Amino acid sequence: MQIINIDYSRCTQSYACIRSCPVKAISTRSDGNPYVNNDRCIGCGSCLSVCGSNAVSHVSDLEHVVELLASDNKVAAIVDPTISGEFPDIQDYRKFVEMIRKLGFEYVSEISFGVDLVARKYKEVFENFKGKYYLAANCPSLVSYVEKYYPELTDNLSPIVSPMTATAKVVRKTHGKDVKIVCFGPCLSAKHDAGLFADDGKVDAVLTFKELRELFSRFNIKEGKVEYSEFDPPIGNLGSLYPLPSGFVYAANINSDLLSGSTISASGKENMIQAVEEFSQNTETIKKHFSLFYDQGCLMGPGTTDRSHKFLRRSLVLAYSNKRLKDFDVGQWEKDLEEYSDLDLTRTFVKDDQRLPVPHDDRIEEILKSLGKDLEERSSCSACGFRTCKDFAISISQGLSKPEMCQNFSLKSKSEYIKTLKNNNEKLKKQNEVFQDTEKVLKTENQKIKQETDTISTLLQNLPSAAVIVDDKLRIIMSNQSFIKVLGEDAEMINEVIPGLVGADLKTLLPYPIYNLFSYVLENDENVVGKDVNHGDGLLNISIYSLKPNKIVGGVFRDMYVAEVRQEEIINRVTEVIDENLKMVQNIAFLLGEGASTTEKMLNSIIETYQKINKP
Repeated sequence: MQIINIDYSRCTQSYACIRSCPVKAISTRSDGNPYVNNDRCIGCGSCLSVCGSNAVSHVSDLEHVVELLASDNKVAAIVDPTISGEFPDIQDYRKFVEMIRKLGFEYVSEISFGVDLVARKYKEVFENFKGKYYLAANCPSLVSYVEKYYPELTDNLSPIVSPMTATAKVVRKTHGKDVKIVCFGPCLSAKHDAGLFADDGKVDAVLTFKELRELFSRFNIKEGKVEYSEFDPPIGNLGSLYPLPSGFVYAANINSDLLSGSTISASGKENMIQAVEEFSQNTETIKKHFSLFYDQGCLMGPGTTDRSHKFLRRSLVLAYSNKRLKDFDVGQWEKDLEEYSDLDLTRTFVKDDQRLPVPHDDRIEEILKSLGKDLEERSSCSACGFRTCKDFAISISQGLSKPEMCQNFSLKSKSEYIKTLKNNNEKLKKQNEVFQDTEKVLKTENQKIKQETDTISTLLQNLPSAAVIVDDKLRIIMSNQSFIKVLGEDAEMINEVIPGLVGADLKTLLPYPIYNLFSYVLENDENVVGKDVNHGDGLLNISIYSLKPNKIVGGVFRDMYVAEVRQEEIINRVTEVIDENLKMVQNIAFLLGEGASTTEKMLNSIIETYQKINKP
């Protein structure tokens, strides 16, 4: 049965709920969020008070009760005697009773009479000793704890119903089987107990005292607006002391004398767990019955509004009991006990073993070492929620806990993490200084490169010949206006959008014979100089140079049909002829001793004549 909810939108993953759970019914999911295993939960409510973000809550029957009150059913309220400690702000309990009636309840009974009925049964069992020692089964959290984690002790649980169930049976015998019953009390695990019976012991809903206050607020019911009203009979006697740790034993008039008594009373999480363990191991040595409660008496239950001021609450319970018992009709009470003595108050228990396999000692040892726990340091501080470090290590092995739940481990890990961060920060600081120095150098180099690039670009643009520089993918890095003119109108249009045709693929701009020359220079790192290539209707003289081996090449194009270029080229080529002939003449002159000067004059005369003819 589900009792606990977790709101993950509020959860901060502090794991306080996991630490506080006595049976580790709360573990972590793969996403790090806590998860409640309802099969393992005993409904103790320890997780409710420790969650700082209020992410943990319990399943509520509040709306179901509102629906019951609005229905045609007759609804009875049975109220735990702990009201005396929970509602000190209500000056007279009779006002409290009438406030409940104003909510719409047909009947209002106190569970104290149910306590008296059950107490009488316990006196019979405990004092009619037949060689078997019992654990009193009044606390639902204790019962669940034994059924799930000490199933071998279920036969030692007293086979008697809880006071809440006994009171439900009394109400149905008094007011009819069809009446609906709502219990108000300080206990969460009573929600589990309520669903165990389908007969006259059934409780239709369980609300905490906190939820009762919510009902008063919702229906605007205040003490100053109501008159006095008494609980419906039968009225309890010493059962009003039930909220106190030893109140039940006192109500049952069971001998609790230190020397001759047969019963030990204990309350509180640690005491209850330890008592069950010792009862299991040393029953025949202790030779006592145990009356155990998970909380410090019901007056400190998880369903109370303020789980503090234990001794003030104790005093209020005693004051309430004294007031009730001052004019108590013992004779009527005994008649009532006799009238309801035929009720079946027996119950059975279910072995629901939720224990997990205990890992091998080697695995436990391995986990303890990973936690930094040496042999001498294994007495637990209990901050993780376990009595010993070994128990904690077992829980980790079973997947119920995380190493981070150990504060020492967590602090050590954080300390090491901080130290690592500090070292990394120092390294980063030094690296940052290096990066800053490098950045300055790169900035200076970039400025130089920019200046050089600007210079190259300026020189390139001022060249009369077409020029282009490409990378190893034959994509243009830089080109001048003359090159664009050589390519034609389409290139000039592209140039308006992408100045210099930067990034353009040379293969899409020039025919194969030309861009193939660029590929040749790139692959072979061998310059091509003065190569004449037909382009359209013209003739280009192309020179391609390797600027960066296999990476960058530059090309210079000259249109041989342009007059200036044609004159220059003719002059250059005639000059080459003169130079070649001079070499020949010099050789001949050397052999014949004459003729060189005459040839030179003749060739110079030809050049001068050609220049005069072609002058505009």
